[in-house]
Amino acid sequence: MPEEKYVAVVTQPDAVMQTGEAAFFDVDNTLMKGASLFHVARKMHQRGAFTLRQAAGFAWKQFKFVARGENMDDVHAVRDSALTLAAGITVEDVKALGEEVYDEMIASRIWPGAKALAQQHLRVGRRVWLVTGTPIEVAAVISTRLGLTGALGTVGEIADGMYTGRLVGDILHGAAKAVAVRELADAEGLDLKRCWAYSDSYNDIPLLTVVGHPVAINPDARLRRHARDNNWPVYDFRSGRRAATLGLKAATAGGAVYGLWRGYSRMRGPRA
Repeated sequence: MPEEKYVAVVTQPDAVMQTGEAAFFDVDNTLMKGASLFHVARKMHQRGAFTLRQAAGFAWKQFKFVARGENMDDVHAVRDSALTLAAGITVEDVKALGEEVYDEMIASRIWPGAKALAQQHLRVGRRVWLVTGTPIEVAAVISTRLGLTGALGTVGEIADGMYTGRLVGDILHGAAKAVAVRELADAEGLDLKRCWAYSDSYNDIPLLTVVGHPVAINPDARLRRHARDNNWPVYDFRSGRRAATLGLKAATAGGAVYGLWRGYSRMRGPRA
């Protein structure tokens, strides 16, 4: 079972609980546009934690992430810089920073279609978890603000109420996500074959294949090909269009269609 600090339970579904069922959402480029970790770095720059040159480097990595998808060299570079800079910062300060990052930089970047999918799962009684490499403090804020069940995220080591600049374990990414979800399923009594997972990245194939209902959202090129070859549903909210819908359960279809319509309307805007 994962340690409690990996799991931030915040709500219970309004509907009758669907025993054994849940949905797992990646965050970066899946639930929101861009990478949440880069926004954390940007906020730290605003507080004077590092130089304009370093901030420009983070901004360039964020641009590449949005344009081309996840590059782990860039993610690790930002992670390592953030860890170094976080050393000596109190836990309470980081929690406050997470709230600020959500309000100022993340809330406006949530994809309406992805949010609608998560809400539809909640409406029919499924638990909805975020599974992300972003710091658990930020992941917990996103989960709480969206009314989701909880979050699994990357955990920084804490000593005497302050971050040491080291991780507990490693960044929650790739195969580590599948391991964390299996552990959570054991603890929560979930049947993974009756669960959903959503991601944009080929690196999350381990997460997507551990569940019975994998779905690609805003996929990178390799994940799009993999999804097509395996007849997985694909939703692309970047252009407001539905790329494919095969295999999505009827209970989720209504929310998906609504989300697609919302995403399409927002991208097009009002007609003249």
